[in-house]
Amino acid sequence: MSGLPDLESLRLLVRVAELGSLGQAARALGMTQPSATKRLASLERRAGLPLLVRTPRGSGLTNDGRVVVDWSMRLLEAADEFQASLTALREARAAQLRVAASMTVAEALLPGWLHKLGLREPDVRVGLTVVNSAEVARLLLAGETIDVGFVEGPSVPAGLGQRPVGHDELIVVVAPRHPWARRRRPLQASELAATRLVVREVGSGTRDTLELALRRLDPVPAHLALGSNAAVKGAAMAGSAPAVLSRYAVEAELAAGQLVAVPVVDLSLMRTLRAVWPRGRRLTGAATALLRVIEVSGGPERVRRAGRSARTGRSG
Repeated sequence: MSGLPDLESLRLLVRVAELGSLGQAARALGMTQPSATKRLASLERRAGLPLLVRTPRGSGLTNDGRVVVDWSMRLLEAADEFQASLTALREARAAQLRVAASMTVAEALLPGWLHKLGLREPDVRVGLTVVNSAEVARLLLAGETIDVGFVEGPSVPAGLGQRPVGHDELIVVVAPRHPWARRRRPLQASELAATRLVVREVGSGTRDTLELALRRLDPVPAHLALGSNAAVKGAAMAGSAPAVLSRYAVEAELAAGQLVAVPVVDLSLMRTLRAVWPRGRRLTGAATALLRVIEVSGGPERVRRAGRSARTGRSG
């Protein structure tokens, strides 16, 4: 047999074996009997083997035909599985929401947002890439397959559309045994600028926000620059140096007494969290549904109120 076999002809041959009649097999597959006869004759010619024995009582298989039917059943099963998988992949692609998010948003806010999205849109499948804010912007501007991104830096690069989705505050934290943990007065901004801190890596929205806030004070170089919130927290808890992180990122450690928040005067460390996408590209489908969920959840104002409640101990 030259080339690939005709799957429909193989399916017809299998039906003949199952039903014992070419006419019944043709009807089962929605073919006319003349068309079915031509298909099987062509299959035999291509195979170079007699596959059927035709008698007045019906059609039977030759020995070679039984072997070919056995092979055909396995091939057709694989072909059907391939087609089903292709259909599933196509449907998943159509329903998939591809998100890139900065670390704080991914850890603190997206789980709740995606849970609510799942309640409203149960068929949506989400793929999440967690990187820093600069990398989120780079992926979107490079045309990577990201539907919507979330960043936490003080600004958004040109070429990206944006929408505020929340507000956040950076705070200074130290280990309980650090001298600052026992301070009775807030830190001065100048004291913070003169201290070597544990900070996030370059490109992080947390790092960018801190550097912008301290820029007028000519801060000293960082003690450590680490690539994740967890690493920065670990260094601070070990007593390496004070750290500056999102309040969201350290809520559990503050509650457990593993870290202590140190207030700072004359320094604004508030920032806006934003959804971003390539400018000129209209958000559709699941990305639009996600932003609607965030808006219904209260959007920036509710996140801001939650932050105030965490600081004062009030429930909102």
